[in-house]
Amino acid sequence: MAKTTKKETVDKKKEPKTETLRSWKITKQQKFVLGCLLVLFSIALLVAFISFYVNGQWQTDQSAVSQLGDRTEEVQNWLGKFGAYLADLIVYRGFGLASFILVRLFFLTGLFLALEMSTKRLKSIWFWDLFAIIIVSVLFGFFATSAPELGGTIGYELNLFLQDYIGKTGTLLTLLFGIIIYVIFKIKLSPEKIQSYFHSTKDQFKSELNAIKTPQQPESAYNLEEFAIEEEDPELDNIHLKTEDTQFEINKEALKPTISNPSEIDLNPVLKPVQMNINPATPVTVPVHTEEFVIEKAEEEDIIEENLASRLVADFGLFDPTLDLSNYKFPTIDLLKEYSTGGITINQEELEENKNKIVDTLRNYKIEIAQIKATVGPSVTLYEIVPEAGIRISKIKSLEDDIALSLSALGIRIIAPIPGKGTIGIEVPNKNPTMVSMKSVIGSAKFQEAEMELPIALGKTISNETFVVDLAKMPHLLMAGATGQGKSVGLNAVLTSLLYKKHPAEVKFVLVDPKKVELTLFNKIERHYLAKLPDTEDAIITDNAKVVNTLNSLCVEMDNRYSLLKDAMVRNIKEYNDKFKARKLNPEAGHRFLPYIILVVDEFADLIMTAGKEVEIPIARLAQLARAIGIHLIIATQRPSVNVITGLIKANFPARIAFRVTSKIDSRTILDTQGADQLIGRGDLLYTNGNDVVRVQCAFIDTPEVEKITDFIGSQKAYATAYLLPEFVGEETGINLDMDISERDTLFREAAEIIVNAQQGSASLLQRKLKLGYNRAGRLIDQLEAAGIVGPFEGSKARSVNISDLSALDQFFNNEQN
Repeated sequence: MAKTTKKETVDKKKEPKTETLRSWKITKQQKFVLGCLLVLFSIALLVAFISFYVNGQWQTDQSAVSQLGDRTEEVQNWLGKFGAYLADLIVYRGFGLASFILVRLFFLTGLFLALEMSTKRLKSIWFWDLFAIIIVSVLFGFFATSAPELGGTIGYELNLFLQDYIGKTGTLLTLLFGIIIYVIFKIKLSPEKIQSYFHSTKDQFKSELNAIKTPQQPESAYNLEEFAIEEEDPELDNIHLKTEDTQFEINKEALKPTISNPSEIDLNPVLKPVQMNINPATPVTVPVHTEEFVIEKAEEEDIIEENLASRLVADFGLFDPTLDLSNYKFPTIDLLKEYSTGGITINQEELEENKNKIVDTLRNYKIEIAQIKATVGPSVTLYEIVPEAGIRISKIKSLEDDIALSLSALGIRIIAPIPGKGTIGIEVPNKNPTMVSMKSVIGSAKFQEAEMELPIALGKTISNETFVVDLAKMPHLLMAGATGQGKSVGLNAVLTSLLYKKHPAEVKFVLVDPKKVELTLFNKIERHYLAKLPDTEDAIITDNAKVVNTLNSLCVEMDNRYSLLKDAMVRNIKEYNDKFKARKLNPEAGHRFLPYIILVVDEFADLIMTAGKEVEIPIARLAQLARAIGIHLIIATQRPSVNVITGLIKANFPARIAFRVTSKIDSRTILDTQGADQLIGRGDLLYTNGNDVVRVQCAFIDTPEVEKITDFIGSQKAYATAYLLPEFVGEETGINLDMDISERDTLFREAAEIIVNAQQGSASLLQRKLKLGYNRAGRLIDQLEAAGIVGPFEGSKARSVNISDLSALDQFFNNEQN
C-alpha cells in the first residue's frame, strides 16, 4: 500500500473548502427575497425620515435615542424607537435632507434584484446618487448653518472643513463645480440642448400666435349615436368606441387606431365561434358576439438620447488603443432623420377583414380553426392559427396561393409550423406599411446596451423588436436580392451601425465597389476607418483588377496575424488584444493592437465574371480561416445563381440575408429554402444564421444621412494615413532580381543571420525581429533569394533556407568577398 505524502494530505484537506466556495452562488429565490427586503427597508426609512421632520424629532426624540434600552421611554417617530434611531443616525448625524436619496437607492436596488434586471445601470445610479448626497448635504450645511438638521452633521462638518482651507468663496465655487459635473454627466445637459429648447419654445410661441389669428374649423363631425367617445375623466387612458353591434376598447396611447368609419365595420358573426388574439402593448379584448378578437402589439422600445456617451473607462495602467484619437466624438443620433410618427398604426378594419377571409378560405376546404392570433409589425402582420385536431399541416401549406388570392395580397408566406410554437403562421403584408427609420433602431436600448464585439442593427422584426446581431459571431455575411430591393441600403445600415458603436482604432473597412457610386461617400472617413494597399490613391476599390491584390493582401495579413497569435499563445483576436492591453506582449517583438478588418464587397457577381477563380479562392480562404484573427466578410450580389454563389462560398457563409428575388430557385440558392420570392420588397428581408429564418424590415437610411455622418467624422482629427495592408508579393517576384552586391540593403547580413538561425524564410519574421515595414522586409527576402540563401516563393508557406547554420553562412560571405 503506497504512503500518502504530507503534501497530498494537505491538498485533500483544502479540496472540500474550495469546492464549497466555488459552488456558492445566490439563487433567484434569494435574489427575490433580498430585493423585497431592500424595498421594504426603503419604505421604512421613508416613514422614519418623514416623521423625523414632521414631528420635530430632533427636539422631542433627541433624549430618547440615547435610552433605547428603556422600554418605558416614549418616542413620537412613526416607526417607533427603531425609526427614531435610524433617523437620528442617518439624518441628524449623517446627511440631513440628502438622506432621502438613500431611500431611492435602496428602493431601486431592491427592484433590480427582485426583477433580475441588469446591474450595469445600477452601478451608475449608486455612483451618481452618492455623489449627489455629498453635494446636497454640504450645500445645506453651507446655507443653513443655524439648522443642522437640514445638512446633517456630515454636511455641516465638511462645510466647516472646506471653509477652513479655501474660505467661503472657495467652498461655494467647489459646490458649484460639483453641481455642474452632475448636470453635465448625469442629466446630460449641454449648450446645444439649451439652445434647441429656446428655439422650440420660440417656434411654439409663433405657431400659437398664428393659430389665434386664424382659428381652424373642425374637419369633420361624427354622429354621436353611432360613435360615442367617453372621456368624462381626463385621467382615463381608454377610448370606448360604441357601434350598433360591437364594442371596442382600445388603448389610445399604444394603438393609435385609424378607423375612419367605425359604423361601417363588417362584424357579422361567422358560423363557428373563432377566438382571435391580436398582439398590443396592453392586450385588449374585442368581443364580437360569440367571437373573441384580441389585438396585441409589441411595446415600443425606449429611445436613448445620446449614443455611447458613457463608455467604460479602462483601468489605470492598461494600454488604450484610442489614445491617438482621444478626442474623437462618435456621431450623434441627431444626424439621422425620423421618418415615421412613432408607433405602428393598427387598422382595426383591415385586421378584421383579413381574419374573416382567412377563416372563410380555410373553411371552404373543410379546415376548421380553433384560434387566431395576430401580431402587427411595421410592414407585415403575422396571423398565427391553431387548427382543430386532426388537420394535416401540409394541407394548409398547400393553400398558400388560394389564401393570397382571397386576400388580394402582394404575396403571403406560410410558416408551418412556427419553430418553438404549436401554431401555423401566415404572414400578410400591410396595406399601409410603416417605414423603419435608422434613428429609431440606433437609438433603441437593445442596440445601445448590446454587449457584442461588432453589433449590427438591421431593422425591426414582425413583433416590432429591434433586430441586432453580432458580425463577430456570424462570422461572415452573404447578402443577395434582386435589383432595387434594398441591398445597398442594407449595406449602409450595417456600416452605420458599426460607425455608431466602434472607435476608429477598433475597426477598419476594406470597401470594394464595382459600381463606383454606392460606397463613395465613405471616402471622407478614409483616414479614420478605411484600410488600403500601400501606394494606392483611393481607399475604396472600384477597379476589379485591384481587387485580387487586395484579397491576397488580406490573406498575407491573416497569416501575419496568426503568427502573432502563435507567439502570444492565444487562440483569437479578443484574447490577443486583451493580453496586449494588459501590457503582456512586447511591441519590440512585433506585437501591436489588432483592429477588426471588415471586407465589404458590393456586386460580387461582377467580380466573379471578370476574375473568376482568382477572386473565389482568396475569398474562400479568408472565409475559412479569418474568423479567429478578426477579419470578417460581407458580400452582396443581385444575381444569386449557383455559378456566383458557389458551394465553396455557401459552406463558409452560414449567415445570409435574402431580399426579394424573382423565383423560388433563387430563394433556395440563397437560403436553402423558399420564401424570399414572397417578400414585398422595399427592405423586406429574411435573415438566417443556419437555424431559423427571421423576417425583418430593414432600417432605412438615405444618402443625405450617410453624408452627414461621414462629414461629422471626417471633420475631426484623423490618423496620418489610412490603415495600410501588407503589400502582396506574387509568384513572379524574385525571377529578375538584381545580383549586384553593392545595392544590397544595409541590414542584409543581419537579416541572413536571423533567417538561418530560425531556418524559416518569411518577411513577417524579419518585420518582427528587425522592426521593419513589410515593403523593406519583402525586398530583403528578394535579395536573400537572389543570393541563394532562401528558396523561391511557395504561396502561404515559408520559404526554404538553403544554408544550415551560421558557420556555413560565414563561409558563404567569405566566398562572395573572394
